[in-house]
Amino acid sequence: MTLIKSISGIRGTIGGAPGDTLNPLDIVKFTTAYATLIRRNTPNGSRKIVVGRDARLSGEMVSHVVCGTLMGMGFDVIDIGLATTPTTELAVTMAGADGGIIITASHNPCQWNALKLLNAQGEFFSAADGAELLEIAGREEFDYADVEHLGSLIHDDSFTDRHVEKVLSLPAVDAEKVRHAGFRVCVDTINSVGAIALPPLFKALGVEFQLLNEEPNGRFAHNPEPLEKHLGQIMEEMKGGQYDLGIVVDPDVDRLAFICEDGKMFGEEYTLVSVADYVLSRTPGATVSNLSSSRALSDVAARHNCSYTAAAVGEVNVTTTMKAVGAVIGGEGNGGVIYPPCHYGRDALVGIALFLSSLAEKGCRVSELRASLPTYFMAKHRVDLTADTDIDALLNRVKTHYNDQRITLIDGVKIDFADSWVHLRRSNTEPIIRIYSEAPTMEAAEALAKEVAQLMV
Repeated sequence: MTLIKSISGIRGTIGGAPGDTLNPLDIVKFTTAYATLIRRNTPNGSRKIVVGRDARLSGEMVSHVVCGTLMGMGFDVIDIGLATTPTTELAVTMAGADGGIIITASHNPCQWNALKLLNAQGEFFSAADGAELLEIAGREEFDYADVEHLGSLIHDDSFTDRHVEKVLSLPAVDAEKVRHAGFRVCVDTINSVGAIALPPLFKALGVEFQLLNEEPNGRFAHNPEPLEKHLGQIMEEMKGGQYDLGIVVDPDVDRLAFICEDGKMFGEEYTLVSVADYVLSRTPGATVSNLSSSRALSDVAARHNCSYTAAAVGEVNVTTTMKAVGAVIGGEGNGGVIYPPCHYGRDALVGIALFLSSLAEKGCRVSELRASLPTYFMAKHRVDLTADTDIDALLNRVKTHYNDQRITLIDGVKIDFADSWVHLRRSNTEPIIRIYSEAPTMEAAEALAKEVAQLMV
């Protein structure tokens, strides 16, 4: 059983003892701390909070606890029900709310759930706000509303359609060209809210689609992280030659991966790279991704005489850096596309619309589009942590060993070599150290990751 408390929210496995898992008592405590902080930060706010959730088995239970607690703190709750993470983010600003809570554990397996916390801009908390929330939760000095000032519950399922309308209005989305192309796509919606949000988008774009794992019941047909080793079903389906493109999303639809028309992976890292190449061809400007993302984005930016900046891992770190440099496109190599004209959040609906626009404009096959981009190979490994692991000592050992290379320390340890890199950092969502490496060949990337892992044994 696991409960992870971080500046970005609370995440854990369902069931078990308070303090050790994600359970009703801890959900109440952290929701109350969130409401206390929102009340403090927006004294003249609307007193409205948006709540949305993915289709996890525990989602309904968690939602009832969250909504009731917010009402007990005097907030009106706009319950948008089953909705994607980016839909919930947009709903905060569309509804003029003071904040939002997304009930999702993203790519984690079905026994997990989480509360992702949003500010009045529909964006994730800053590190400072997150630290303040943890401090409030630790004190448990809460002040609930009296009976005359309890909040109300408002159900509103209109925001998915409003999200789709927003995507269609974006300057780089060429809906007419996509409609004219007559694409046929196969989509794995992993038994969650992608099955609700993506059909309206495809219909609006004139895209013929076939859904796999389309029932949004939270019983994931496979491991929900959109990695090649989990996607055998759709890759096999694509080999039949009936589709122009395969599309895979995670349970809350902020991550996006593509499959080529021949059933081969486009590459999760190349979701952002390909979309950025298209956006920069229309609106040149700065780009941002995190330290664990492919060097290919930097290469593509250079092709367009544009800049590239690396940020610490974590969506809020990427968006903060994007705002600082005025980036026109950014995101994370895990398939997360952030396009500021829509909002500062990873959004698979935006990524799909931009990618289809690019494909329609180029008039090529998906495999040909992939071949036009710089090629690197990435290895992703992990080191499991125990309660007594000295993480700083492990990272210092690696840093000392490679002290003659270019080292970045804004988030763990990243070592850049002439044609490769390796990045080590503690995960924000699991008790592990992630080891990501990239090189011109998979063999070289694997060898680099294993070399570094051996230093931590």
